[in-house]
Amino acid sequence: MFNAPLTRRFLIALATGGSFFALASAYAFQYLGGLAPCHLCWLQRYPHFAALGLGALALMLRAPVLTRLLALTGATAAFTTAVLGAYHTGVERHWWPGPTTCTSGSIAHISAKDLLAQIQAAPVVKCDQVAWQMLSLSMASWNMLFSLALVALWLLAFKKR
Repeated sequence: MFNAPLTRRFLIALATGGSFFALASAYAFQYLGGLAPCHLCWLQRYPHFAALGLGALALMLRAPVLTRLLALTGATAAFTTAVLGAYHTGVERHWWPGPTTCTSGSIAHISAKDLLAQIQAAPVVKCDQVAWQMLSLSMASWNMLFSLALVALWLLAFKKR
């Protein structure tokens, strides 16, 4: 049985690893599974990136007050992506309207003619269509639930003396 002490550093490492896992999963679905992300999918990634940076910084520091503050900020980042996941879930289930934006590839160093061809050939990734689901929950729903668990880890780290 695993009996690691639940220290602040351990909890921060778990939460940080959780955001890494969420991002690795998202990129695996994108690049290995061929599921292009919609606009809301991209937005859900940014707070996980923030949590990675906050966690790395907290693990490097030895100042308890600063690591507690970083843990609280990490909880905020995880909660932000959970809220975005909840919003995206509502859009997918048509509970409310979503954004009208879509995503595309990079347009750096591309001619106007090639850009137009790329736009016309690019698939439109709609936020209100579920690309993948497991147990009747979409990736956005799973991200929301997983991120709420990360919020709990960050808050436990914050409260730890």
